[in-house]
Amino acid sequence: MTNTATLATLSGSDLAADPNWWRQASVYQIYPRSFSDSNGDGLGDIKGITAKVPYLKELGIDAVWLSPFYPSALADGGYDVDDYRDVDPKLGTLADFDEMSAALHAAGIKLIADIVPNHSSDRHEWFQEALAAPRGSAARERYIFRDGLGENGELPPSDWESVFGGPAWERITEPDGTPGQWYMHIFAKEQPDLNWANREIRDDFLKTLRFWSDRGVDGFRVDVAHALTKDLTEPLISKVELSAANTGTDGFPDGSHPFWDRDEVHEVYAEWREVFNEYNPPRTAVAEAWVHATRRARYASPEGLGQAFNFDLLQADFDAGEFREIIARNLAEATESGASSTWVFSNHDVVRHATRYGLPQGGGKHAQGQDGKGWLLAGAPVEELDVELGLRRARAATLLMLALPGSAYLYQGEELGLQEVAEIPDAERQDPTFFRNKGVEIGRDGCRVPLPWAPEGTSFGFGAGGAHLPQPAWFGRYAVAAQDGVEGSTLELYRKALKLRRELQTSEELQWQESGSADVLRFSRPGGWQTVTNFGDAPVDLPAGEVLASSGPLEDGQLPANTTVWLR
Repeated sequence: MTNTATLATLSGSDLAADPNWWRQASVYQIYPRSFSDSNGDGLGDIKGITAKVPYLKELGIDAVWLSPFYPSALADGGYDVDDYRDVDPKLGTLADFDEMSAALHAAGIKLIADIVPNHSSDRHEWFQEALAAPRGSAARERYIFRDGLGENGELPPSDWESVFGGPAWERITEPDGTPGQWYMHIFAKEQPDLNWANREIRDDFLKTLRFWSDRGVDGFRVDVAHALTKDLTEPLISKVELSAANTGTDGFPDGSHPFWDRDEVHEVYAEWREVFNEYNPPRTAVAEAWVHATRRARYASPEGLGQAFNFDLLQADFDAGEFREIIARNLAEATESGASSTWVFSNHDVVRHATRYGLPQGGGKHAQGQDGKGWLLAGAPVEELDVELGLRRARAATLLMLALPGSAYLYQGEELGLQEVAEIPDAERQDPTFFRNKGVEIGRDGCRVPLPWAPEGTSFGFGAGGAHLPQPAWFGRYAVAAQDGVEGSTLELYRKALKLRRELQTSEELQWQESGSADVLRFSRPGGWQTVTNFGDAPVDLPAGEVLASSGPLEDGQLPANTTVWLR
């Protein structure tokens, strides 16, 4: 694997940083191909990110989470990785990465890299070697190859289905030209699953963790963290048997599923933790683990990855009771595990929350399961979207979230109030979920459309040329330049709230306060400040206190519907 640049030199101040910086960090996710294009080829790149570091610093975030930037054919938005220790030439070079890392650190911003351990791409040198090797070879043992069923092996080894639709097995042609074995792919066929029972796989990923940590990466977001280890004891259980064995609506609470959330995966992360602790401060990690609520704590334990995504608020309706139950439960879970909780409303896999909250009740619900992802179902037609209501609720929800103890994960463009882009022609879509489930899932392209930096131009300031996904005409109203310095804009709300959050977050404690209404949530934080959110349809009396921030205008001593306020 490629290593062509000098390792980044860490500054003394970086080495002396607080090892617990991640516990209450505000983390901004960048989807590199859609953030900023430095060379006008229509694709965002590493130099584009470096050029926007001043913007990120002014926004007030603590860390950047960088979605995959590795060499990739983009069969799944970069999550099909050709080489885990290099940068996609279309995005830049390792030297560009080092420059970006240095610029972020100079601005006081940490860097979290996405790592994709469940599968490689089918262009990875290991998989190409496996295709050229015979049955039973060491090359094939790096992946999950099986003989097929049927008289001539013409049937897949099991009836398991891929998350992206169709069978979870793909048959290969052997080197001699005959129909051959099948390989497993939980996701796209271009993403063959790695065999984590193979010691070579485990050792190589430890090498990858050190490679990026040595270049200044402060932590890792672990893609599909619950899907690495598998029980492939034959005969393989059928999907009908799996369905019958699933005792709950949100997965297998006993870890008995053959490839989701098996107990053995934590042996992998214990080894990763040893590597993280070689560094000063220790490298951090957060698991993307769609698992039963009772099993999430193990991923977030200090002996494991240290933190796990909590997607519960992302899946909730805009409802006071639902929010309170989720917040209380997750804070209790974080206390039990020794981690801090994580909060998120939008990311590269789901419909933006400004759009979800503008759909009829339930239309913004998120589909949960142990499928490794949580695609948001279509739910409601675009004609039923109330854009203004969605944005009001999104601003209120985000201001509430930023007041909670724990880490806040933000997705690029949400600070602009961006809506989901629904009007993408079929011929210009890129997401494999759309093509494999056409007519059922619209796919994730709508939240991955390149950002608008200017109110006009061929790509609204994204780059000198066009954009790799089409931007709608209404994007100009949401552009950075159109909101910069404008009082009350969503961008300025985020800047103000993130600045205050840094000043006000002194501990991880929260105390619920009586609000007088089932539609109003109120809690206080140490230091004498509190948050009040009105989830209802009518204004309520505003408690006494100095207004620090509000998600919308306040009216005559009242808190309007769908509004959050911070008071001291």
